[in-house]
Amino acid sequence: MKILVVKLSAFGDIIHALPALQDLLDRPEVKEVHWLVDTRYAFVTQVFPPQVKVHQVDLRGEHPLHSAWQTIRALRQQHFDAVLDLQGLTKSAVMASLSGSPVYGMDVKHLREGASRFLLRPVPFHAEERHVVQMYRRVAAAPFGNSEKPIPYSPPQADLNIHVLQTGEALLEHWKISGKRIVWLHMGGGWATKQLPLQTWQQLAGKLTAEGIVPILGWGNEAEKIVAGRVKEGAPDALLPEHRLNMDALCGIFGWTMAVVGPDTGVVHLAAALGTPTISFWGPSASWRSAPLGEKHRHIESKPHCGPCFKRECNQFICMDMIRADDIMSAIHEISLLS
Repeated sequence: MKILVVKLSAFGDIIHALPALQDLLDRPEVKEVHWLVDTRYAFVTQVFPPQVKVHQVDLRGEHPLHSAWQTIRALRQQHFDAVLDLQGLTKSAVMASLSGSPVYGMDVKHLREGASRFLLRPVPFHAEERHVVQMYRRVAAAPFGNSEKPIPYSPPQADLNIHVLQTGEALLEHWKISGKRIVWLHMGGGWATKQLPLQTWQQLAGKLTAEGIVPILGWGNEAEKIVAGRVKEGAPDALLPEHRLNMDALCGIFGWTMAVVGPDTGVVHLAAALGTPTISFWGPSASWRSAPLGEKHRHIESKPHCGPCFKRECNQFICMDMIRADDIMSAIHEISLLS
């Protein structure tokens, strides 16, 4: 069988789909697995097994319709036996259906845009399949027959090869922090509602340096770099990378890091997939739905009366204000005892 997975974005969601991808690769009847991704997130596919064939579509470029049509033409020539829409959006369902093959996707209760239900075969979920990893695995199993038993959570996994580890080590030597205890603090989050207050980041960075731990202030775009710069103003001993790190450098550093700290964002999920301990905070999004699970990972819940709301904007912004630097430090201490 030849299978196409349609998962266009985003960073963390693609990481969550790694167990479903591995399920497909483990099936003896599956001879080829292809993946359709938005060009903006193609960098995430660098952690895919090498046998996965990746197709890109530029939906935010100057000519999105032309890119979509060219991609669809190329996909139709592959004659897939089944297509898995893990995105749940109308645009993903349209591209999946125009590939000319049967499309399986989430049922109407879980679709992010209901119109896409007319373009796919809905896959019902077991009541115990609440984590998005379980949902993706269920959809991936649909072309082969549905089991009545719940599909368990399986942690996303990505490999750290020696080249990537050496890349990370070289960076740490360049920054003159090789051999020191390191914690990555990620300033990102995507949604405005996931942003930790500046003061909390500054307090946390100060507490880490007081214990001889080097906090690296991670960022992925210019807005996040500005926030990281303000954190450094309040915690001058923290390290602020001058340039945005590529995927190899990021993965390599995580191979030498005590823990990665941040909100529900792709960098945190990548770190977890690489086997690095994580501390993540939750309020607008739900840990039971998408958090890394396992003894290496800690979730700090704000539990506001109105959450989880799954909203990008809010008139109150109370979620992250409830997360305390002391609680994050306690989680870091717990994790350090495991290593």
